[in-house]
Amino acid sequence: MPPDSLAPAPPPAPAPPAAELELNSPRVESLSGDIEMTAIRSGGPGGQHVNKVATAIQLRLDIHACAALEPLRDALLALKDRRISADGILTIKAQRFRSQEKNRADALERLQALLDSAARRPARRIPTRPSRAAKRKRLDNKERRGALKRLRGKVGDAD
Repeated sequence: MPPDSLAPAPPPAPAPPAAELELNSPRVESLSGDIEMTAIRSGGPGGQHVNKVATAIQLRLDIHACAALEPLRDALLALKDRRISADGILTIKAQRFRSQEKNRADALERLQALLDSAARRPARRIPTRPSRAAKRKRLDNKERRGALKRLRGKVGDAD
């Protein structure tokens, strides 16, 4: 019997501190009714075994239809993530492991990480001003560049 079939699924990732999150990120367990998981054939190495069993997991979640994602809906749809279709369907394909249970846990972890990243508020940019030396350097370079361009002009008559 292969050793990975006896190993328990990895524990879920710890939740980020509440101070980092702007919105309350729902736990994956609360979305279980809206998540559709399908076992599909996995690519990659595995010999004859890989052609017989469906070990990869494809997780699908309709962001528009999920009521638990109401506070995060706009933030999720605003993410520039190729896993979210134009129709608002989130698709995660987990095929890292050779066992279906591990791939199922991996897909749920990746979904939770995506939800947490959508709930996190972006860091506020603090505007800075250039130093006096930086301004001086910029103006000196600008003056040199202008002088070089003036030298490229037509040569005047010496009359």
